[in-house]
Amino acid sequence: MRWIVIVLCCLSVQLSAHEMKSAITKVLFNPRTGNVEIMHRFYVHDAEHAVKKLLDKSADLIAKQSTRDSFALYVSSHFQLKSDGQDLKLSLVGNELEGRFFWVYQEVAIPQHLTQLQLRHDSLQSLWPDQVNVVNIEGRGKVKTLKFTPEQQWQQVQFSK
Repeated sequence: MRWIVIVLCCLSVQLSAHEMKSAITKVLFNPRTGNVEIMHRFYVHDAEHAVKKLLDKSADLIAKQSTRDSFALYVSSHFQLKSDGQDLKLSLVGNELEGRFFWVYQEVAIPQHLTQLQLRHDSLQSLWPDQVNVVNIEGRGKVKTLKFTPEQQWQQVQFSK
């Protein structure tokens, strides 16, 4: 009986492990390319549910490139960067399915005089109030991590000169 309880506890932890809605984004300052490269990673499961609510019930992230492209456009419209208060015009580079993850890629040239960066990332938060979007900023000193919830529209990081 004790083993059954242990097994059930382990299963419930695994099943609830993905109940928290979350996405991870890497903002990489790449001196080799001269670009800020943005990589958004969503669980396919979450993205599938989202496209059915955002687009229509027949949307199919797995089978249709058009659905993947539409979701990528949605993500790109819900992520924004400003350098010292000026909007950075991000280009949508592409998207891909990789195992249980859906990736969206964006980029922009690294601003010349960058002292601070303001960020907004509210993808899926209008659908799920418990959606958390984590952003890691790399390539400008120590890695900086920001956590976006619906209560935190904009955040900023400072860079040393």
